[in-house]
Amino acid sequence: MASVLRTTWPLLLGILLLMVGNGMQGTLLGIRGGIEGIPTFEMSVVMAGYYGGFLLGSLTVPDMIKTVGHVRVFAALGSMISAILIVYAVWPNWIAWTVLRFLIGFCFCGVYVTAESWLNAGSTNETRGQALSAYMIVQMLGIVSAQMLLNVSDPAGFMLFVIPSVLVSLAFTPILLSAQPAPQFETIKRMSFGKLYRASPLGCVGIFLMGGVFAALAGMSSVWGAAMGLSVAEISLFVAAIYAGGLVLQYPVGWISDRTDRRKLVLILSVLGALTTLLVVAVQPGVTGLILAGVLMGGMANPIYALLLAYTNDYLDQSDMASASAGLLFIYGIGSMGGPIITGWLMNWIGPDGYWVHMGVLLLLLAVYAGWRMTQRRGLTPQEQGSFAVIAHSATPLAVEAALDEAQTTGEAGEQDPQEGAS
Repeated sequence: MASVLRTTWPLLLGILLLMVGNGMQGTLLGIRGGIEGIPTFEMSVVMAGYYGGFLLGSLTVPDMIKTVGHVRVFAALGSMISAILIVYAVWPNWIAWTVLRFLIGFCFCGVYVTAESWLNAGSTNETRGQALSAYMIVQMLGIVSAQMLLNVSDPAGFMLFVIPSVLVSLAFTPILLSAQPAPQFETIKRMSFGKLYRASPLGCVGIFLMGGVFAALAGMSSVWGAAMGLSVAEISLFVAAIYAGGLVLQYPVGWISDRTDRRKLVLILSVLGALTTLLVVAVQPGVTGLILAGVLMGGMANPIYALLLAYTNDYLDQSDMASASAGLLFIYGIGSMGGPIITGWLMNWIGPDGYWVHMGVLLLLLAVYAGWRMTQRRGLTPQEQGSFAVIAHSATPLAVEAALDEAQTTGEAGEQDPQEGAS
């Protein structure tokens, strides 16, 4: 790991600063929207804008990179992100914010694609797994750290918008001044949805549902917190708990998934997540209980997402991995756009509990579908499965492909070692 950090620290430092900026703007807008008196449903449209932009970016940014190169795309999109973060405070209008959220989602997708291609190209076969793990940890640490920065100033002012703008601008300095050359870039085409569904119906349906769950869980968390009357410190702790739970629980869930039928884990985690939402609605816990619920929901949602990617990968040839990951993330993006909007509609209809009801219903649907799929197809044995890959929900197809490829390579090496020792 030390050798990986020596060669990739400029990129990882830049990603850390970028994630702090991104994590701040998402939570801050929900809080500021409450201060400005923007209704819940309109704020849900604002939050959905990010996922629409991210989806468009995943389709168009690769061609931009092939046309003008990594450095120009990276610098141009980074400059736009920095400017948008300031304009938020200048123009507190939900229609303007929706457009800006769409643009910033597009820009962040492009920045992630560029950074991940640099990281992948700068790693060897021996260090790629460690580099991807470091990348995932840095992403989560950046978002969690961002929530703490929300408490340094009044969200009704300008300072909390200036801080992420400065951090994003600084993020490009270590990356663009590093000596690492820009890598060759190949556009990833999506597998047809029909072929992808035939390979893994559970993967397609599950990824779509989890897009709605995670976009609501993370994207609407600050809007829900403002509607509940939580303080800025309480909202920031809740959002941080979501990502902390996702970071901590991915690894034990991944270890278990390599030793059992992954569909069982998807079913169990979905049921546990649905039960968590039911308990929150029924008990109406205090702040401590809500933070614990955030840890549990993040700890369920992140691993389910990675489990579904790994499960789908188990039924694919290695040559299809890249196109399948692009197709799955497109499906995830479609689900993500609907998540905040449906949550906002439910919150308008039944109150803040609509936040939890929406996620609970989607997780229950996933549990039922996973249980039904277990009756339709024989489960793979642990020996037939590939290895689990720790993947963040914000990863682009490039990072997903690299992570799944690394996991499969590691799993195959692990199977060969005992045989080599016996001979």
